[in-house]
Amino acid sequence: MTQRNGIRGTSDRSLHSEASGDLEPAGAGMEKVHEANDGMEKVHEANDGESEEGAQGNECRDSAPVTGAVTAPDGGWGWVVLAATIIVLALTLAFPSCVGIFYTDLQNEFHASNSETSWVPSIMTSVLHAGGPFCSVLVEKLGCRATVMLGGVLSGLGMAASSFTQSITQLYITAGVITGLGFCFSFQPAVTILGHYFVRRRAFANAMSSTGTALGLCFLPFLGDYLHTELGWRGSFLVLGAVLLNCCVCGAVMRPLQPPKHRGQPLMNHGPPPPEEETVRTENGRMRRIWSSLGASLSKHMAFDQLCHNTRYCVYAIGITWMMLGFVVPLIYLVPYATANDMEQSRAALLLGILGMVNIVVRPPFGILFSMSWFKGRHIYVFSAALLVNGLSNSICCIGPSFPVLLAYVAVYGLSMSVVGSLMFTVLMEIVEMSRFPSALGLLAIMESVTLLIGPPLAGVLIDRTGQYFHVFFACSAVVASSAVFLMVSFCWLDKRDSELSKQGQPPARPEPAVDLAPGCQYISVPTEGDKDKASSNGAEYSV
Repeated sequence: MTQRNGIRGTSDRSLHSEASGDLEPAGAGMEKVHEANDGMEKVHEANDGESEEGAQGNECRDSAPVTGAVTAPDGGWGWVVLAATIIVLALTLAFPSCVGIFYTDLQNEFHASNSETSWVPSIMTSVLHAGGPFCSVLVEKLGCRATVMLGGVLSGLGMAASSFTQSITQLYITAGVITGLGFCFSFQPAVTILGHYFVRRRAFANAMSSTGTALGLCFLPFLGDYLHTELGWRGSFLVLGAVLLNCCVCGAVMRPLQPPKHRGQPLMNHGPPPPEEETVRTENGRMRRIWSSLGASLSKHMAFDQLCHNTRYCVYAIGITWMMLGFVVPLIYLVPYATANDMEQSRAALLLGILGMVNIVVRPPFGILFSMSWFKGRHIYVFSAALLVNGLSNSICCIGPSFPVLLAYVAVYGLSMSVVGSLMFTVLMEIVEMSRFPSALGLLAIMESVTLLIGPPLAGVLIDRTGQYFHVFFACSAVVASSAVFLMVSFCWLDKRDSELSKQGQPPARPEPAVDLAPGCQYISVPTEGDKDKASSNGAEYSV
């Protein structure tokens, strides 16, 4: 058996050199599929073919949850994926906040009110999150790598087309819908594949990736201000469209941990079948995919099972959705607030740059700190406390529009934002299994998109009616702080309830089994240290 796999074609030598001594005939049955894949994917398959179970698990596409035999590298090529994710987040999540640089020009160009102009970043941010289910489908069909690259093309074309628009309505479509959808297709798969590459160091990896948003806030305002001075807003949008194409480069390095299923129907636990049997399997697989897409699309891509049966996910989704009503609004209106009170635009853009630099400096040490064992199980409380500080910090802007006051504001806001950004995805990954993370993130993004869509326009209406910007910051302070209190109180009650049930000998409430994302693909999560401690206290066992 040890020599059986070695007599296949030379294209699989790298795989057979590691796996030939361990794979059963099921592994031999996988070879035809492996020969169809490109060189990079074969290298990853070589690292994962350690057992017969691993050979079965590797049948899943790269977008499906990672199988139990595929151990997260927690390093190696994962660091390259992490660097690419940082750049993707810098070009996507931070971009809508920097539209404020061109806010006044857009108003003058299209003779639009504050409310009408604010729809541009609002639609962009909302579509960025609302496209989650579509992104989840694309990830399943194409894989994370191809979806990120497609997002880069869409966002680049959207911004380039925005430079030729003749009305604010056209700008809603090009900059809002097309660019926002491109951001969604780049952002969500990047976060998902990062969760597959890192498990033990997941908190650190998520914290480091969140510095991408800070990096974008740091350099995009300066770049936008420079382009605005040299080229005007139309030329700036055209150049920024070219900059967004770099998401394609980042997506190219996000190679999967296993081959994508769309290249061919996987062979199951059998030896090489005859051509007739293989044809039948292919046809059955096509029919199964058709019926699956028609009958179980919502269950697979929007995690309604988690929303109905996972109380913690439900509470977290409600809190984050309410938070988003006022979380990003201050970033959009900070520059207009400063320039409306006779501050130079370059100095106002400097405030966003300082905010980004604070995040860049603070997030890496926070990532290391939150990876400590003491924080296991307490991430949600640290997140809620930071969110409370972030909300209350908006009240500082109500003191006055002077540069020292706003500088103090961005310092406090940046520190608290660093913690919130570092832990947002980490908390979600602790609440749901990684097998359900893409769909859970998609459903959460849909819920967020509603408040993200109406938040900036509501702020614009408030400004149009009052003529004062500071009312917006006061309202955002109340919204974000109330969401933090809701999350903190709710999770305290849930922990107390589970503790009482444990003392009574009853198991804590658990969500119902997750929907299988890919038939025949079994996912076994590799636990972190905190997960192991939690499992031992509940009498549960983990398979590694």
